[in-house]
Amino acid sequence: MTDQLTAVDRATARRFVDEHIAPHAGAWDRAGRVPDEVLARIAESGLWAPFLPPELGGSATDLVTLGAVHEEFGRACSSVRSLLTVHTMVAWALRRWGTAEQRERWGRELGTGRALGAFCLSEPEAGSDTAAIATTARAERGGWVLDGVKTWITGGQRADLFLVFARGPAATVALLVPRDTPGVRVTPIDDMLGTRASMLARIDFREVRLGPDALLGPAGFASGMLLTGTLDLGRYSVAAGSVGIVQACLDASADHCARRVVGGVPLRDLPLIRAKVSDMVTDARAARLLVAEAGRLKDAGDEATLAATWVAKYFASTAAARHATEAVQIHGAAGCAGDHPVSRYYRDAKVMEIIEGSSEIQRLTIADEAYRRRGA
Repeated sequence: MTDQLTAVDRATARRFVDEHIAPHAGAWDRAGRVPDEVLARIAESGLWAPFLPPELGGSATDLVTLGAVHEEFGRACSSVRSLLTVHTMVAWALRRWGTAEQRERWGRELGTGRALGAFCLSEPEAGSDTAAIATTARAERGGWVLDGVKTWITGGQRADLFLVFARGPAATVALLVPRDTPGVRVTPIDDMLGTRASMLARIDFREVRLGPDALLGPAGFASGMLLTGTLDLGRYSVAAGSVGIVQACLDASADHCARRVVGGVPLRDLPLIRAKVSDMVTDARAARLLVAEAGRLKDAGDEATLAATWVAKYFASTAAARHATEAVQIHGAAGCAGDHPVSRYYRDAKVMEIIEGSSEIQRLTIADEAYRRRGA
Protein backbone atom coordinates (compact mmCIF):
# COMPACT_ATOMS: atom_id res chain seq x y z
CA MET A 1 0.00 0.00 0.00
CA THR A 2 1.34 3.43 -0.92
CA ASP A 3 1.12 6.55 1.24
CA GLN A 4 0.99 8.78 -1.86
CA LEU A 5 -2.73 9.16 -2.51
CA THR A 6 -4.12 10.76 -5.65
CA ALA A 7 -6.97 13.26 -5.78
CA VAL A 8 -10.46 11.84 -5.34
CA ASP A 9 -13.59 12.92 -7.20
CA ARG A 10 -17.02 11.52 -8.11
CA ALA A 11 -15.81 10.04 -11.39
CA THR A 12 -12.95 8.08 -9.82
CA ALA A 13 -15.25 6.89 -7.04
CA ARG A 14 -17.87 5.79 -9.58
CA ARG A 15 -15.32 3.80 -11.58
CA PHE A 16 -14.01 2.15 -8.42
CA VAL A 17 -17.50 1.33 -7.15
CA ASP A 18 -18.72 -0.07 -10.47
CA GLU A 19 -15.67 -2.32 -10.77
CA HIS A 20 -14.97 -3.42 -7.21
CA ILE A 21 -18.14 -2.91 -5.13
CA ALA A 22 -21.40 -3.12 -7.05
CA PRO A 23 -20.87 -6.59 -8.59
CA HIS A 24 -20.26 -8.15 -5.19
CA ALA A 25 -22.59 -6.21 -2.85
CA GLY A 26 -25.28 -8.92 -2.84
CA ALA A 27 -22.80 -11.66 -1.96
CA TRP A 28 -21.36 -9.58 0.88
CA ASP A 29 -24.86 -8.87 2.15
CA ARG A 30 -25.55 -12.61 2.30
CA ALA A 31 -22.17 -13.37 3.89
CA GLY A 32 -22.56 -10.59 6.46
CA ARG A 33 -19.13 -9.06 5.88
CA VAL A 34 -16.88 -7.26 3.44
CA PRO A 35 -13.64 -9.14 2.64
CA ASP A 36 -10.38 -7.71 3.98
CA GLU A 37 -8.93 -7.54 0.49
CA VAL A 38 -11.71 -5.14 -0.52
CA LEU A 39 -11.02 -2.94 2.50
CA ALA A 40 -7.36 -2.89 1.46
CA ARG A 41 -8.30 -1.97 -2.11
CA ILE A 42 -10.33 0.97 -0.82
CA ALA A 43 -7.26 2.09 1.09
CA GLU A 44 -5.04 1.80 -1.99
CA SER A 45 -7.47 4.06 -3.84
CA GLY A 46 -7.34 6.73 -1.12
CA LEU A 47 -11.05 6.53 -0.37
CA TRP A 48 -11.14 5.95 3.39
CA ALA A 49 -10.43 9.51 4.53
CA PRO A 50 -9.60 11.66 1.48
CA PHE A 51 -10.60 14.87 3.33
CA LEU A 52 -7.51 14.61 5.53
CA PRO A 53 -4.49 16.70 4.51
CA PRO A 54 -1.59 14.98 2.71
CA GLU A 55 0.55 14.99 5.85
CA LEU A 56 -2.08 12.75 7.47
CA GLY A 57 -2.38 10.45 4.48
CA GLY A 58 -5.33 12.11 2.72
CA SER A 59 -5.66 14.21 -0.42
CA ALA A 60 -7.37 17.32 1.05
CA THR A 61 -10.68 16.52 -0.66
CA ASP A 62 -13.41 19.08 0.00
CA LEU A 63 -16.60 17.96 1.72
CA VAL A 64 -18.86 18.55 -1.27
CA THR A 65 -16.75 16.00 -3.13
CA LEU A 66 -16.73 13.69 -0.10
CA GLY A 67 -20.53 13.70 -0.19
CA ALA A 68 -20.45 12.75 -3.88
CA VAL A 69 -18.02 9.91 -3.14
CA HIS A 70 -20.25 8.57 -0.36
CA GLU A 71 -23.27 8.82 -2.65
CA GLU A 72 -21.52 6.60 -5.18
CA PHE A 73 -20.74 4.02 -2.51
CA GLY A 74 -24.32 4.22 -1.24
CA ARG A 75 -25.58 3.56 -4.74
CA ALA A 76 -23.67 0.27 -4.81
CA CYS A 77 -23.49 -0.98 -1.22
CA SER A 78 -24.81 0.73 1.89
CA SER A 79 -22.74 -1.59 4.07
CA VAL A 80 -19.46 -0.36 2.62
CA ARG A 81 -20.70 3.22 2.74
CA SER A 82 -21.52 2.71 6.43
CA LEU A 83 -17.95 1.58 7.06
CA LEU A 84 -16.73 4.72 5.31
CA THR A 85 -19.08 6.81 7.46
CA VAL A 86 -17.82 5.71 10.85
CA HIS A 87 -14.20 5.78 9.73
CA THR A 88 -14.79 9.33 8.49
CA MET A 89 -16.23 10.32 11.87
CA VAL A 90 -13.22 9.03 13.78
CA ALA A 91 -10.65 10.47 11.37
CA TRP A 92 -12.42 13.83 11.29
CA ALA A 93 -12.62 14.03 15.08
CA LEU A 94 -8.92 13.22 15.36
CA ARG A 95 -7.99 15.91 12.85
CA ARG A 96 -10.25 18.53 14.39
CA TRP A 97 -9.69 17.92 18.09
CA GLY A 98 -6.68 15.63 18.45
CA THR A 99 -3.40 16.69 19.98
CA ALA A 100 -0.22 16.72 17.92
CA GLU A 101 0.78 13.47 19.58
CA GLN A 102 -2.59 11.82 18.81
CA ARG A 103 -2.44 12.91 15.18
CA GLU A 104 1.11 11.63 14.95
CA ARG A 105 0.07 8.26 16.36
CA TRP A 106 -3.15 7.73 14.43
CA GLY A 107 -3.45 10.30 11.66
CA ARG A 108 -1.62 8.54 8.84
CA GLU A 109 -2.88 5.16 10.02
CA LEU A 110 -6.46 6.33 9.56
CA GLY A 111 -5.75 8.49 6.52
CA THR A 112 -4.20 5.64 4.55
CA GLY A 113 -6.59 2.99 5.83
CA ARG A 114 -3.90 0.97 7.55
CA ALA A 115 -6.08 1.33 10.65
CA LEU A 116 -9.87 1.50 10.55
CA GLY A 117 -11.97 3.47 13.01
CA ALA A 118 -15.36 2.86 14.61
CA PHE A 119 -17.66 5.29 16.42
CA CYS A 120 -18.93 4.02 19.79
CA LEU A 121 -21.93 5.94 21.10
CA SER A 122 -24.99 3.64 21.06
CA GLU A 123 -25.71 1.42 24.05
CA PRO A 124 -28.40 -1.17 24.82
CA GLU A 125 -30.47 1.53 26.57
CA ALA A 126 -29.09 4.68 24.95
CA GLY A 127 -29.27 5.52 21.27
CA SER A 128 -30.06 9.08 20.30
CA ASP A 129 -30.52 10.02 23.96
CA THR A 130 -26.90 10.74 24.82
CA ALA A 131 -27.90 11.82 28.31
CA ALA A 132 -28.71 8.16 29.04
CA ILE A 133 -25.15 6.92 28.39
CA ALA A 134 -24.23 4.39 31.07
CA THR A 135 -20.62 3.65 30.06
CA THR A 136 -18.29 5.33 32.57
CA ALA A 137 -14.77 6.69 32.45
CA ARG A 138 -13.19 7.43 35.79
CA ALA A 139 -9.96 9.31 36.25
CA GLU A 140 -7.29 7.24 37.95
CA ARG A 141 -3.51 7.66 38.31
CA GLY A 142 -3.37 10.31 35.65
CA GLY A 143 -5.27 8.19 33.14
CA TRP A 144 -8.70 6.66 32.64
CA VAL A 145 -10.53 3.45 33.48
CA LEU A 146 -13.35 2.63 31.07
CA ASP A 147 -16.32 0.39 31.91
CA GLY A 148 -19.47 -0.28 29.94
CA VAL A 149 -21.07 -1.68 26.81
CA LYS A 150 -21.52 -0.21 23.35
CA THR A 151 -23.68 -1.97 20.79
CA TRP A 152 -24.71 -1.86 17.12
CA ILE A 153 -21.25 -0.50 16.39
CA THR A 154 -20.74 -0.29 12.64
CA GLY A 155 -17.41 -1.80 11.65
CA GLY A 156 -16.86 -2.99 15.19
CA GLN A 157 -15.88 -6.48 14.10
CA ARG A 158 -12.98 -5.11 12.07
CA ALA A 159 -12.02 -1.71 13.53
CA ASP A 160 -8.57 -1.07 14.98
CA LEU A 161 -9.46 2.11 16.87
CA PHE A 162 -12.65 2.92 18.78
CA LEU A 163 -13.81 6.47 19.54
CA VAL A 164 -15.78 5.87 22.73
CA PHE A 165 -18.13 8.31 24.48
CA ALA A 166 -18.58 7.80 28.22
CA ARG A 167 -19.74 9.56 31.36
CA GLY A 168 -16.71 11.20 32.91
CA PRO A 169 -16.29 12.67 36.40
CA ALA A 170 -18.16 15.85 35.46
CA ALA A 171 -19.39 15.46 31.87
CA THR A 172 -19.23 13.26 28.79
CA VAL A 173 -15.71 12.45 27.60
CA ALA A 174 -14.41 11.02 24.32
CA LEU A 175 -11.64 8.42 24.47
CA LEU A 176 -9.49 6.81 21.79
CA VAL A 177 -9.33 3.09 22.56
CA PRO A 178 -7.14 0.72 20.50
CA ARG A 179 -8.82 -2.62 19.83
CA ASP A 180 -5.98 -4.59 21.41
CA THR A 181 -6.24 -2.83 24.78
CA PRO A 182 -6.72 -5.38 27.60
CA GLY A 183 -10.34 -5.53 28.72
CA VAL A 184 -11.83 -4.83 25.28
CA ARG A 185 -14.06 -7.63 24.00
CA VAL A 186 -15.71 -7.63 20.56
CA THR A 187 -18.80 -9.75 19.88
CA PRO A 188 -20.20 -9.86 16.32
CA ILE A 189 -23.84 -8.91 15.75
CA ASP A 190 -25.29 -10.77 12.79
CA ASP A 191 -28.60 -11.10 10.97
CA MET A 192 -29.70 -7.46 11.10
CA LEU A 193 -32.43 -6.13 8.82
CA GLY A 194 -30.20 -3.98 6.64
CA THR A 195 -26.56 -3.02 6.00
CA ARG A 196 -25.90 -6.65 6.84
CA ALA A 197 -22.28 -6.57 5.70
CA SER A 198 -21.32 -3.56 7.83
CA MET A 199 -19.83 -5.90 10.45
CA LEU A 200 -21.76 -4.66 13.46
CA ALA A 201 -20.52 -5.59 16.91
CA ARG A 202 -21.13 -5.27 20.60
CA ILE A 203 -18.07 -3.88 22.37
CA ASP A 204 -17.59 -4.64 26.07
CA PHE A 205 -15.16 -2.52 28.08
CA ARG A 206 -14.21 -4.08 31.40
CA GLU A 207 -11.73 -2.17 33.55
CA VAL A 208 -10.02 -0.91 30.41
CA ARG A 209 -7.04 1.15 31.57
CA LEU A 210 -5.97 4.01 29.33
CA GLY A 211 -3.30 6.66 29.57
CA PRO A 212 -3.99 10.41 29.69
CA ASP A 213 -3.34 10.56 25.94
CA ALA A 214 -6.57 8.62 25.30
CA LEU A 215 -8.69 11.72 25.96
CA LEU A 216 -9.78 13.44 22.74
CA GLY A 217 -10.46 17.12 23.30
CA PRO A 218 -10.64 18.77 26.72
CA ALA A 219 -12.49 16.92 29.49
CA GLY A 220 -16.14 17.97 29.50
CA PHE A 221 -15.93 19.03 25.86
CA ALA A 222 -17.24 15.85 24.24
CA SER A 223 -20.95 16.38 24.88
CA GLY A 224 -20.80 19.75 23.12
CA MET A 225 -18.67 20.57 20.12
CA LEU A 226 -16.97 17.21 19.60
CA LEU A 227 -20.07 15.03 19.64
CA THR A 228 -22.15 17.56 17.73
CA GLY A 229 -19.56 18.02 15.00
CA THR A 230 -18.79 14.36 14.60
CA LEU A 231 -22.45 13.32 14.45
CA ASP A 232 -23.06 16.09 11.93
CA LEU A 233 -20.45 14.62 9.60
CA GLY A 234 -21.88 11.12 10.04
CA ARG A 235 -25.37 12.45 9.29
CA TYR A 236 -24.00 14.10 6.15
CA SER A 237 -22.54 10.80 4.95
CA VAL A 238 -25.82 8.96 5.60
CA ALA A 239 -27.71 11.65 3.66
CA ALA A 240 -25.33 11.24 0.73
CA GLY A 241 -25.60 7.46 0.89
CA SER A 242 -29.38 7.74 0.91
CA VAL A 243 -29.20 9.71 -2.33
CA GLY A 244 -27.24 6.77 -3.70
CA ILE A 245 -30.03 4.39 -2.72
CA VAL A 246 -32.61 6.53 -4.52
CA GLN A 247 -30.40 6.57 -7.61
CA ALA A 248 -29.93 2.81 -7.44
CA CYS A 249 -33.70 2.31 -7.19
CA LEU A 250 -34.20 4.59 -10.19
CA ASP A 251 -31.57 2.78 -12.27
CA ALA A 252 -32.95 -0.66 -11.43
CA SER A 253 -36.55 0.38 -12.06
CA ALA A 254 -35.82 2.08 -15.38
CA ASP A 255 -33.89 -0.97 -16.60
CA HIS A 256 -36.66 -3.34 -15.52
CA CYS A 257 -39.40 -1.23 -17.09
CA ALA A 258 -37.51 -1.11 -20.38
CA ARG A 259 -37.56 -4.93 -20.61
CA ARG A 260 -40.82 -5.96 -18.97
CA VAL A 261 -44.07 -6.31 -20.92
CA VAL A 262 -47.44 -6.69 -19.15
CA GLY A 263 -50.56 -7.59 -21.16
CA GLY A 264 -48.75 -6.72 -24.36
CA VAL A 265 -47.88 -3.24 -23.10
CA PRO A 266 -44.32 -2.24 -22.14
CA LEU A 267 -44.22 -1.60 -18.40
CA ARG A 268 -42.48 1.70 -19.04
CA ASP A 269 -45.57 3.03 -20.82
CA LEU A 270 -48.06 2.46 -17.99
CA PRO A 271 -49.05 5.85 -16.50
CA LEU A 272 -48.72 4.75 -12.87
CA ILE A 273 -45.25 3.35 -13.50
CA ARG A 274 -44.18 6.52 -15.28
CA ALA A 275 -45.37 8.54 -12.28
CA LYS A 276 -43.28 6.40 -9.90
CA VAL A 277 -40.16 6.77 -12.04
CA SER A 278 -40.76 10.51 -12.40
CA ASP A 279 -40.92 10.88 -8.62
CA MET A 280 -37.65 8.95 -8.26
CA VAL A 281 -35.92 11.30 -10.70
CA THR A 282 -37.26 14.37 -8.91
CA ASP A 283 -36.37 13.24 -5.41
CA ALA A 284 -32.90 12.04 -6.42
CA ARG A 285 -32.12 15.48 -7.84
CA ALA A 286 -33.64 17.34 -4.90
CA ALA A 287 -31.82 15.22 -2.32
CA ARG A 288 -28.53 15.56 -4.18
CA LEU A 289 -28.89 19.36 -4.14
CA LEU A 290 -29.66 19.37 -0.40
CA VAL A 291 -26.56 17.29 0.33
CA ALA A 292 -24.42 19.54 -1.85
CA GLU A 293 -25.72 22.62 -0.02
CA ALA A 294 -24.79 21.09 3.35
CA GLY A 295 -21.34 20.26 1.97
CA ARG A 296 -20.75 23.78 0.68
CA LEU A 297 -21.67 25.22 4.07
CA LYS A 298 -19.25 22.82 5.75
CA ASP A 299 -16.46 23.81 3.40
CA ALA A 300 -17.21 27.47 4.14
CA GLY A 301 -17.17 26.87 7.90
CA ASP A 302 -20.74 28.16 8.16
CA GLU A 303 -22.61 26.97 11.26
CA ALA A 304 -25.79 26.85 9.16
CA THR A 305 -24.48 23.53 7.89
CA LEU A 306 -25.91 21.80 10.96
CA ALA A 307 -29.50 22.64 10.04
CA ALA A 308 -28.81 22.03 6.35
CA THR A 309 -27.55 18.54 7.16
CA TRP A 310 -30.59 17.76 9.31
CA VAL A 311 -32.83 18.67 6.36
CA ALA A 312 -30.70 16.74 3.86
CA LYS A 313 -30.61 13.62 6.00
CA TYR A 314 -34.34 13.70 6.72
CA PHE A 315 -35.34 14.29 3.11
CA ALA A 316 -32.86 11.86 1.57
CA SER A 317 -33.45 9.00 4.00
CA THR A 318 -37.24 9.18 3.80
CA ALA A 319 -37.01 9.45 0.00
CA ALA A 320 -34.78 6.36 -0.04
CA ALA A 321 -37.29 4.38 2.01
CA ARG A 322 -40.20 5.55 -0.12
CA HIS A 323 -38.58 4.80 -3.45
CA ALA A 324 -37.10 1.50 -2.34
CA THR A 325 -40.67 0.46 -1.55
CA GLU A 326 -41.76 1.58 -5.01
CA ALA A 327 -38.82 -0.22 -6.64
CA VAL A 328 -39.90 -3.50 -5.04
CA GLN A 329 -43.47 -2.83 -6.19
CA ILE A 330 -42.33 -2.17 -9.75
CA HIS A 331 -40.31 -5.40 -9.82
CA GLY A 332 -43.17 -7.44 -8.37
CA ALA A 333 -42.38 -10.92 -7.06
CA ALA A 334 -38.83 -10.71 -8.43
CA GLY A 335 -38.20 -7.69 -6.21
CA CYS A 336 -39.23 -9.69 -3.15
CA ALA A 337 -36.51 -12.28 -3.70
CA GLY A 338 -33.82 -12.12 -1.06
CA ASP A 339 -31.01 -11.94 -3.59
CA HIS A 340 -32.49 -9.18 -5.75
CA PRO A 341 -30.78 -5.78 -5.44
CA VAL A 342 -34.02 -3.87 -4.84
CA SER A 343 -34.78 -6.17 -1.91
CA ARG A 344 -31.44 -5.10 -0.40
CA TYR A 345 -32.15 -1.44 -1.13
CA TYR A 346 -35.50 -1.81 0.66
CA ARG A 347 -33.87 -3.23 3.79
CA ASP A 348 -30.96 -0.79 3.76
CA ALA A 349 -33.22 2.22 3.23
CA LYS A 350 -35.14 1.50 6.43
CA VAL A 351 -31.86 1.59 8.34
CA MET A 352 -31.14 5.06 6.88
CA GLU A 353 -34.29 6.37 8.57
CA ILE A 354 -32.94 5.26 11.95
CA ILE A 355 -29.17 5.75 12.10
CA GLU A 356 -27.47 9.08 12.90
CA GLY A 357 -30.73 10.41 14.32
CA SER A 358 -34.10 8.88 13.52
CA SER A 359 -36.53 10.61 11.19
CA GLU A 360 -38.70 11.50 14.19
CA ILE A 361 -35.80 13.24 15.93
CA GLN A 362 -34.84 14.99 12.69
CA ARG A 363 -38.35 16.39 12.37
CA LEU A 364 -38.28 17.72 15.94
CA THR A 365 -34.86 19.27 15.40
CA ILE A 366 -35.82 20.87 12.11
CA ALA A 367 -38.95 22.36 13.71
CA ASP A 368 -36.91 23.68 16.64
CA GLU A 369 -34.59 25.41 14.18
CA ALA A 370 -37.55 27.01 12.41
CA TYR A 371 -38.87 28.34 15.72
CA ARG A 372 -35.42 29.57 16.75
CA ARG A 373 -35.01 31.52 13.52
CA ARG A 374 -38.37 33.20 14.07
CA GLY A 375 -37.56 33.98 17.70
CA ALA A 376 -40.48 31.87 18.85
